Amino acid sequence: MSNHSQAHPAHLQHHFVDSDQQFDAAKMGMWVFIVNEILFFGGLFCAYIVFRAWYPDLFTQAATELNTVWGAVNTLVLIGSSLTVAMAIRSAQKNQIKGLQINLLITIALACVFLLIKYFEYSHKLHIGIWPGAELYTYEGIDHPLAHVFFSIYYVMTGIHAIHIIVGIGLMIWIYIRAKRNEFGSEYYTPVEMVGLYWHLVDVIWIFLFPLLYLIE
Repeated sequence: MSNHSQAHPAHLQHHFVDSDQQFDAAKMGMWVFIVNEILFFGGLFCAYIVFRAWYPDLFTQAATELNTVWGAVNTLVLIGSSLTVAMAIRSAQKNQIKGLQINLLITIALACVFLLIKYFEYSHKLHIGIWPGAELYTYEGIDHPLAHVFFSIYYVMTGIHAIHIIVGIGLMIWIYIRAKRNEFGSEYYTPVEMVGLYWHLVDVIWIFLFPLLYLIE
């Protein structure tokens, strides 16, 4: 996928020959960032695998305290948001600025729904004493001395993912504001596509987190 170049367009930075080169450089940078994110979350997944191998009974028992229904709903919400962000990119490519704006707003709304559900999940767990760390954990519904280990991993992994969701919302608001100023179109949509790639990464990470944390057997 490439942007159509034109002679010295307003969006073209001085150190690039044309719009295509600028787009390719931005996409390369984005993929480098994505690889770094994969390595970062890969470390968290490795920690999860190690602790699950050490305490399989604990993980199976503790996972029953997670709300599978809400986890599944959030999965569907993020899958839907991936569709709308893809439609936003396509709208920009076809010069359909209104469609770009609408799909961005829908994506932002779905992201907020995801965070709202996580808020209720966290609130319930904290209310009954499921806190990260041995010092704060007071829940007695799980008969295991290291029950806090599972939930510490749960809070770290889902919490970092939630931070990525918040960052994504901020980026999409930024894109929406620029779209309102008619800064994007078929000639230039690089920021829209880069934010879209970031959002797809966030969605894919959750698709791995959901079964690993919620569907343990």
